[in-house]
Amino acid sequence: MKQTVLITGVAGFLGRYVARHFARQGWRVVGFDEVPPENVRIADVEYVRAQLPGNALGETLKSLAPDACVHCAGRASVGLSMEQPAADYYGNTLLVFELLEALRRHAPRCHFLLLSSAAVYGNPASLPVTEQHAVQPMSPYGFHKRQAELLCEEFSRIYALPTACARIFSAYGPGLRRQVVWDICEKILTTGQLALRGTGTESRDFIHAADIAQGLYLLATKAPCEGDVYNLASGREVTITELATTLLSALGSRFQPVFDGRATPGDPLHWRADITKISGLGFAPATPLEQGLHTVATWCAAELSRL
Repeated sequence: MKQTVLITGVAGFLGRYVARHFARQGWRVVGFDEVPPENVRIADVEYVRAQLPGNALGETLKSLAPDACVHCAGRASVGLSMEQPAADYYGNTLLVFELLEALRRHAPRCHFLLLSSAAVYGNPASLPVTEQHAVQPMSPYGFHKRQAELLCEEFSRIYALPTACARIFSAYGPGLRRQVVWDICEKILTTGQLALRGTGTESRDFIHAADIAQGLYLLATKAPCEGDVYNLASGREVTITELATTLLSALGSRFQPVFDGRATPGDPLHWRADITKISGLGFAPATPLEQGLHTVATWCAAELSRL
C-alpha cells in the first residue's frame, strides 16, 4: 500500500519540487494550495484547492491519515517581513500552530516537516554553522521561523507528535522568480548592467531545490522526528561576487558587477552550513553549483524572452 504525503503550498516553488520527488519515490501525493488547479500542473498530485487552516484540512487529515506532512506554505521574504511583520507572523508562525493542532487531533502519527530557515542564525559567530549554534535572528522572518520551530518542539515533547525542522539555506533553481539568482539574471538580460547592493564579499550557502526535496524526503523517512532540527544546505560558501561572475559567464555577458556598498537590513553577512547531521541520514547534494546556475540562467533567459 502506498504511503501518503500531504504537501501544503504545493503550487509554490519548493512545493512543486517536493511533490515531484515524493511521487517519483512511489508515494501518494496530496497537495493543498489556494491557486486555481490550472496553475498547479504537477503530475501525480491530488490537488485540494483550499485556504489553510480551514475546515477542509481537518476533513482531509481524517480521511487520508497521511504518513507525512511537508509544510511548504508560508511567506518567504525577509524584506517583506520587515515591512509587514503581522502578515509574516500569521503566515510563518500562527499557521504552523494551526497545522500542528489539526494533526494532533486528526492524524497524530503523521510526521510533520517544517521548512524553517537559516535566518534563525542571523550572523553566525563562526563558520560552518552547526545546529547547536546560538540562534540570533535579525528579521521578523527569522524570529517567526524560530517560533515555528519551538512550536514543533512543543508538540513533539508534550503530545508526542513526530516533527522535524529543516533549516534551509539559500534555495535556488528554475521556477524561482525572486531573490538573488533571479535578480542578477534579470538585470543582466534586461538592463545592460549589473548594479548590486552590498560589497560583493557577502557569502551564502546555495542549495538547489531538487536537493532540498531529497533532504526533506530523507527527513520524512529516516529522521527520529522528535522536534529535531537539521541544516539543509550544500556546505559550500560562495560570495555574491563569485555568484555574479558565474551567472555572467553562463549568460555570455561581459558586464562586471558593480556594488553600492550598502547593507540590506535583516540580511546576514556570511553563511556556510555544517551538514554533518543530515548527511548521517544519507543526504548528499547532487547538483554542483556551477551546473545548477547554468541551468537556471538558461531558464531565466527563456522566461524573460516571453515577457
